[in-house]
Amino acid sequence: MHQTVETTPKQAPAAQWVSEFSEAVAARDADRVSALFTEDGYWRDLIALTWNITTLEGRQEIAAMLRATLENTAPGNFTVLGEPTQTDGVTEAWLSFETEVGRGTAHLRLVDGRAWTFLTTLDELKGHEESMRHRRPKGAEHGADPDRVSWGEQREAELRELGYSRQPEVVIVGGGQGGIALGARLRQLGVSTIIVERNERPGDSWRNRYKSLALHDPVWYDHLPYLKFPDNWPVFAPKDKIGDWLEMYTKVMELNYWGSTTALSAKYDEDNAQWELVVDRAGEQLTLRPNQLVMALGVSGKPNAPSFPGHERFRGEQHHSSQHPGPDAYTGRKAVVIGSNNSAHDICAALWEHGADVTMVQRSSTHVVRSESLLKHSLAPLYSEEAVEAGIDTRTADLTFASIPYRIMNQFQKPGFDVIREQDAEFYQRLEKAGFQLDFGADDSGLFLKYLRRGSGYYIDVGASELIADGDIKLAHGEVSELTETEVVLTDGTRLEADLVVYATGFGSMNGLAADIVGQEVADKVGKVWGLGSDTAKDPGPWEGEERNMWKPTQQENLWFHGGNLHQSRHYSLYLALQLKARAEGIPTPVYGLQEVHHTS
Repeated sequence: MHQTVETTPKQAPAAQWVSEFSEAVAARDADRVSALFTEDGYWRDLIALTWNITTLEGRQEIAAMLRATLENTAPGNFTVLGEPTQTDGVTEAWLSFETEVGRGTAHLRLVDGRAWTFLTTLDELKGHEESMRHRRPKGAEHGADPDRVSWGEQREAELRELGYSRQPEVVIVGGGQGGIALGARLRQLGVSTIIVERNERPGDSWRNRYKSLALHDPVWYDHLPYLKFPDNWPVFAPKDKIGDWLEMYTKVMELNYWGSTTALSAKYDEDNAQWELVVDRAGEQLTLRPNQLVMALGVSGKPNAPSFPGHERFRGEQHHSSQHPGPDAYTGRKAVVIGSNNSAHDICAALWEHGADVTMVQRSSTHVVRSESLLKHSLAPLYSEEAVEAGIDTRTADLTFASIPYRIMNQFQKPGFDVIREQDAEFYQRLEKAGFQLDFGADDSGLFLKYLRRGSGYYIDVGASELIADGDIKLAHGEVSELTETEVVLTDGTRLEADLVVYATGFGSMNGLAADIVGQEVADKVGKVWGLGSDTAKDPGPWEGEERNMWKPTQQENLWFHGGNLHQSRHYSLYLALQLKARAEGIPTPVYGLQEVHHTS
């Protein structure tokens, strides 16, 4: 579809590109479209053309995707929105567009008249839009009706029937922020959904963690869909406030949340294209038969709780960080925390505050960034009070962040972290002088790629680093060789007296948790979950360019994975919900670039 967008000088480069792009797309000329990109250009698509979450790298991959998708998706009506910006030779512009079945948003970065990065996202399905704003329900029918069924009665009937006399379209296993955010999206799209969660109440997965736990990223980064945190919400929310918020959110969003419910097993019925999910709901065993099954099990899987030689003879207490009750019972006792990630730092600091003698065992170098520095030099342009005042809403921030392909994210992140390293040089020098082993990631790009690769190896400092620099939290280095009755012994012979050993040793792949429910054969069919394939120590290749198997189709039909931090739960829940809604409505969803299977780790 051809259109002319005429304009100010700032708009001209984007308008010219969009005009040429639109003509080439309308002609279904994949090679002509790809020639409008730089040789190393990127097209990231969030289900708009590919019904997948995928990044095409270079003209050849872009052309191949277009040859496979243009005819079916029929994208068009690309229109520049607002005023493009120009910085350091890069023109950025927002676009709207349509496909055969939906409406979307695009983000463009131009260099010398060609696209360097291009993001396309599906925002809504035509005829199946979210029930909000001018489409919101009335809530009450005015007038007299002797057969009136009130809102409350309808809701009670739904809670009574769903899962019993009628089956849901979707079951989400896991009721943390990921499952709740997705449940809210599906509710607005009219997709019948049950969330099953082994904890009793929404938010208990937060409440049950160690008492000093709080979010290390700021409130502007952490909103849930539709309902933002209030303006008086703490910048760094304590775990119990998050728990209360999730419980409230679940109720007001009218989610069908089955607490005290354990998913026991799931089997896919290929003949009927549905799952048979056996659950235990507060002692009652039921079989649910959804068409779609979503594993919303967090960022990670089972706790990596090592069993060192001699663990059975250790006379003190030992547990994984996920089971740590808090510091109260350990005043005056000797604690050894194995690991140097976020939870290790938090637990060490809380134990020190309560009078414990604390030693952290650092097994590998760790990226540390002060919380204030992260906000100022990395998150502030998108997620801060200043960003809000500048008119950058959460959706715009999310899409701007999503517009950066993972392959080149280091180019966007490294400059900010270089500034942090320079401005906080004294802070880092003090840590290194205390013996703490620092890094800034494999490519010096800091926090985000470390998290995306496997979610470990970093600490957002909210106080523990000062304790380490001052020697209040002691440091030891290396691997554990054994436990004695009263000691942790390292491979270099160091002996650490201990009444308590906390294993802050991270978690395995979400695939492992899923295997307990869907079986190892299906888990192996799906392959790795999480990680980019960046060929680093915790994220072996091959390169995927996207989080493996997250928020998109997998090799197992009708099985999905959802999760991540609050930001990812919010942002990607929309695209997963739209994929599920399309399937519920029988809209064709030919998937381009389905992820290949790689062995789990």
